[in-house]
Amino acid sequence: MRTGIPCEKPGQALVAATPQTVSRLVRLGYEVHVQRGAGQAASFPDSAYEEAGARVTDEAQVWDCEVVLGVDAPDEEHLALMSPGTTYVGRLAPARSPRLVEALRARGLTGLALDAVPRISRAQAMDVLSSQANLAGYRAVIEAAAHFGRVFTGQVTAAGKLPPASVYVIGAGVAGLAAIGTASSLGAQVRGTDVRPEVEDQVRSMGATFIPVPSAPGHQEASSDGYARQMSAEQAELAAALYAKEAAQADIVITTASVPGRQAPVLLSRAALEGMRPGSVVVDMAAANGGNTELTVPSEVVLTDGGVTIVGYTDLAGRLPTQASQLYGQNLVNLLTLMTPAKDGVLRLDLEDQVVRGITVTHAGEILWPPPAVTVSAAPTAGAGTVPPATQAPDTSAASQEAAQNRARSAARARRAGLVAAALALAALVLVTPVAVASHYIVLMLAVVLGFYVISNVTPALHTPLMSVTNAISGIILLGAISQVGNDNLLVSAVSFLAVVLASVNVFGGFAVTHRMLAMFRKD
Repeated sequence: MRTGIPCEKPGQALVAATPQTVSRLVRLGYEVHVQRGAGQAASFPDSAYEEAGARVTDEAQVWDCEVVLGVDAPDEEHLALMSPGTTYVGRLAPARSPRLVEALRARGLTGLALDAVPRISRAQAMDVLSSQANLAGYRAVIEAAAHFGRVFTGQVTAAGKLPPASVYVIGAGVAGLAAIGTASSLGAQVRGTDVRPEVEDQVRSMGATFIPVPSAPGHQEASSDGYARQMSAEQAELAAALYAKEAAQADIVITTASVPGRQAPVLLSRAALEGMRPGSVVVDMAAANGGNTELTVPSEVVLTDGGVTIVGYTDLAGRLPTQASQLYGQNLVNLLTLMTPAKDGVLRLDLEDQVVRGITVTHAGEILWPPPAVTVSAAPTAGAGTVPPATQAPDTSAASQEAAQNRARSAARARRAGLVAAALALAALVLVTPVAVASHYIVLMLAVVLGFYVISNVTPALHTPLMSVTNAISGIILLGAISQVGNDNLLVSAVSFLAVVLASVNVFGGFAVTHRMLAMFRKD
């Protein structure tokens, strides 16, 4: 199929495909047409696209392709250039653009909203919001540093001592965590806040201090869709007081509270901004959706009467056009890889696929937005593994309760039987073991108990270092077991062989998992 990469509207520096991603689209079997000058603002010349296998052509031929890959939504002029049945993939913002959705339906176009990718594990590689938010979080800190006028890291010089900057990040999503990591790497003292309790370990792992939002009585903070829930009035009041208090102590505040398709909540009121120190900087990453502060002006930098600078740029990721285009283009490649299983250059719309259904806005003259809800909570919820009460009423009949009690009793009997069997096996092992060795079982049991409590209390941020420690321990076990494989005692030899097998699986498996985790941070 012919795939077109058009020039974006004036002011948009991103392009939907780079020479690197074009070569991958060609390997998927697509015939790629790139409009002349499409990548100029992102430093990608036309010659680079031609070397990657694309055909550089004019606007009409690009929009006449069977598949058009764009960054932002097309305007009426470009909609008129597309033939019925054409598939357009881009950031359509369908929740805020009902007229665009209707226009796509009326012309018989298939609209795929790349900014509506459901936040589930296998869709992360296609999540353009996350990839762009990661760059935006980094750029927010750079903009803050440019307007701050002081150093981030503490310094001790012959002329005096300079304290580190204090950075407060509200919201620990992808953008917030990127901002926290960047500010920490620059030497600032960073604090982070989020209403979702499941992100506390993530904030701490990035080197920041987590400041929880006080909970109102009966308030449920767990996230069910990857975004922070809208707070109750009482919860919002408690949060606003916390934000004002922390902002007054910070040199730089970065706000990230924004959900696609909704008005951004006001986190810092005029009074909170007036309470900040002169020279402080606020970078409002939600300026495009109205802003998180009462004085934010989208696309502008405002200096308040109290000397606080409010940066309201709406194109933070776009200020890094080369990298932003590369990540955006790779998101598109990952999506098209999913939708081109045969790698024959033919786009297949499988509405049974959760990811494809989630981004399909219009198809075959029908509006398919909004899609079915997807639950992606990272926090444990009551009754996990059961059907939610909203979809299935609980069975409170006497027969059901009796059956549940029988299942519970059966499970308890099974656990008791397992403990008894383990105790008997341990006793038998002690009886057949030489007396000189039997005393070591006490040490073994103590080590098992101690190891269990140590490992179970390790925070998720240290799981990878812990794996390295267990690999080292398994290596010691492996060496000891190898030395006993040829023992004259058949039982000792058999146990040693089993230890060799298990320790080897742990060591090599640990290295394999660690290698895969490290590969996530390597460039292609």
